[in-house]
Amino acid sequence: MLWAIFWVPIRYNKLIMFKNLFAAKPLSLILEEMKTGKRLNRVLGPWQLAGLGIGGIIGTGIFVLTGVAAHDKAGPALILSFVLAGVACIFAALCYAEFAAMVPVAGSAYTYAYATLGELFAWIIGWDLILEYTVASAAIAHGWSHYFQDFIGIFGISIPHILTNAPFDYSPVLGKLLATGTVCDFPAIVITFIVMGILIVGVQESASFNAAMVFVKLAVVLFVIVVGAFYIHPKNWIPFAPYGYTGISFFGKTIFGQTGPAGEPLGVFAGAAMIFFAYIGFDAVSTQAEEAIEPQTSVPFGIITSLIVCTFLYIAVTAVLTGMIPYKQINIDAPISEAFKQVGLPWAQGIISLGALAGITSVLLVMMLSQPRVFLAMARDGLLPRGFFAAIHDKFQTPYKATILTGVVVASMAALIPLRILAELVNIGTLLAFVIVCAAVLIMRKTHPHAARPFVCPMVPIVPILGIATCLLLMFSLPAENWWRLIIWLLIGLVIYFFYSRHNSVLAEERRRIAARQDPA
Repeated sequence: MLWAIFWVPIRYNKLIMFKNLFAAKPLSLILEEMKTGKRLNRVLGPWQLAGLGIGGIIGTGIFVLTGVAAHDKAGPALILSFVLAGVACIFAALCYAEFAAMVPVAGSAYTYAYATLGELFAWIIGWDLILEYTVASAAIAHGWSHYFQDFIGIFGISIPHILTNAPFDYSPVLGKLLATGTVCDFPAIVITFIVMGILIVGVQESASFNAAMVFVKLAVVLFVIVVGAFYIHPKNWIPFAPYGYTGISFFGKTIFGQTGPAGEPLGVFAGAAMIFFAYIGFDAVSTQAEEAIEPQTSVPFGIITSLIVCTFLYIAVTAVLTGMIPYKQINIDAPISEAFKQVGLPWAQGIISLGALAGITSVLLVMMLSQPRVFLAMARDGLLPRGFFAAIHDKFQTPYKATILTGVVVASMAALIPLRILAELVNIGTLLAFVIVCAAVLIMRKTHPHAARPFVCPMVPIVPILGIATCLLLMFSLPAENWWRLIIWLLIGLVIYFFYSRHNSVLAEERRRIAARQDPA
């Protein structure tokens, strides 16, 4: 009988702790918090949000990743990879739009997970979003650097070689890391700190700057499509799928399709998994929900409009690029400008490089705009230190401390880590976020069936289930090392959660206050 005296309370405490880990933040509390405290300014209209979405999507995906993915993963069949990734994104975007209209606050998928799956899952997705936006920003800054070097090269200007690239790179042919003979990517550092300064000044100024960049890059993208179409040679599309139409793996083991030198999957699905990075701008729109004037309608409009426009542009540019030159001759650092140079249009190189610089700058701005908003949402809930991550500048009304931290980390990663590693690392984090948001819609329909939904995701549960299935399929199509990097990152996050966040969360503090009232002694 003695064992029962000790076992029963221990067992009870374990059950309570387990229950607290999955305690959801009431939707009513989230909506109530919107009316109190120091909030961000609501200054963004529907077209500004759509502009931020297009600004976040069109850029690195077109001007950089098309080269890597076509050269290494899919060949001309990258066109189908963009279609596949776009379909997966449409399912996720509809789920995002429903949540963004219901809960128009900073935090994006983190906030949605907190309201449906509980605190532990909210922490996991928040920590995952930190990885997504930070690594994405670093990859974008890296791509910007190469186009900048390409642009100034037109005028005979060059940067010392030792400051032009990351100190190492991954060779898909040899399947190993190689030294590049450089120290850091200095232009990537410079552009990161410039964007950081713009973001600190204010979101309205950032949106205006983004709108100018979007106008320039859309004009250049249309130039690429129209002019490049006259230089398409259909023979360059043959073979259309040199690496096959599959490329599906399971935790690094290819089950359908060809494999590369290091055992990584090749083909249409593998290409889609790599270029999925190009679509993450649309979910960044949801992180600006707290700064939208009429978020219930303008945020869904911004998400869906930007995704549809950009999907068509991606497919068209990919078709032109792979039709102009053989996929094996595509330059992976500056693919489009180099393609025009190879077909005898060197004068177009300057136009394209300028458009690429504008496009990639706007993507970097949107990604670095989104990251501090995730920090802000997590800090307001007590999962991160409030004094630092929830600090709002008195004059500019922006989360300036979190923005500065983001800039320093992004600049460091962009300067030292190669593009191939950055691109694949961010994809798995993005796909995981999409899976959780799609699942959260299914849960919210059960737990809050009568909640106000200004935008309703159609065909539930079919759309969320298809979103989960397609995103998981693309996750499995990534090389095994990406899973290990994600697992290591999440384990680090869990250590922080159990040692700090769980004890300092707003919900934990509320539980302690309730317990103190019930047991004054």
